[in-house]
Amino acid sequence: MRALLAAVCLLPALAASAPAPGRPAERIALVACAPGYPGSTAEAQPSMDALAEALARTAVWKPGALAAVYEPTEKEGLERLARADAAVALVPLPFFLEHAGKLRLTARLQIEQPGGLTEVWSLVARKGRVASPAALAGFTVASIAGYAPGFVRGAPGAWGRIPEGVRVAETSQVLSALRRAAAGEDVAVLLDGAQGAALPTLPFAADLEVVARSAPLPAALVTTVGSRLPAARWRQLERAFAAVPSDPEGAAALAGVRMVRFAPVDAAALATARRLAAEPSR
Repeated sequence: MRALLAAVCLLPALAASAPAPGRPAERIALVACAPGYPGSTAEAQPSMDALAEALARTAVWKPGALAAVYEPTEKEGLERLARADAAVALVPLPFFLEHAGKLRLTARLQIEQPGGLTEVWSLVARKGRVASPAALAGFTVASIAGYAPGFVRGAPGAWGRIPEGVRVAETSQVLSALRRAAAGEDVAVLLDGAQGAALPTLPFAADLEVVARSAPLPAALVTTVGSRLPAARWRQLERAFAAVPSDPEGAAALAGVRMVRFAPVDAAALATARRLAAEPSR
């Protein structure tokens, strides 16, 4: 369906000795992690290198001050972000909501992709089977964002929160999950914006229906990690993010990672997402 961040990262070669925890390395890493989306670290590396070079040049940083890496799984992303040189991250919204507290992620910019700055998530089930959240009893809700169950449960918004007893499963095999739902199995699927847009093109689309949609939510974010990047260096990098789309080589690098530009964070939309993902009081 779509490769969300299809890779954007700045990865350093490993130093012989790691920097002290929480302190910035001389070379910083911008780590992109998009669990469930296509592409491997090796496949993404040429595009990552091009973006890293464009950002460093625009920030007027020394060659090699930025390096890039893409991690395709949640586990690999968390492991890479735990390393002291990982100062900036590019992540989809569900990853941010699930791990911002533990990783001390601060949202700095929104990433505009070909589909826009925001996306609407859609909960899909077999036509006529799910009229309310209570009707999901006994179901599994599958989603590429299943690693962030709080987000999946809250994404339907005003329709109602998916009950805590309903199983949430992470899957990259969204098409298979939709086939199971269409066949009448106890499966519903939460689709991201691009997947939802492709739904009407499926040969079995007539057997499915969108039972709930989220509010427009940020699709992906540029974040800083703890205090690893000094404020002055972040301001330089922030200016580079803003300027790189206007540079021909920079624009080409962005196109290679399916990005258009970077914009200020929509604080209201992000606050909405945080409320949706928050676990209910017990």
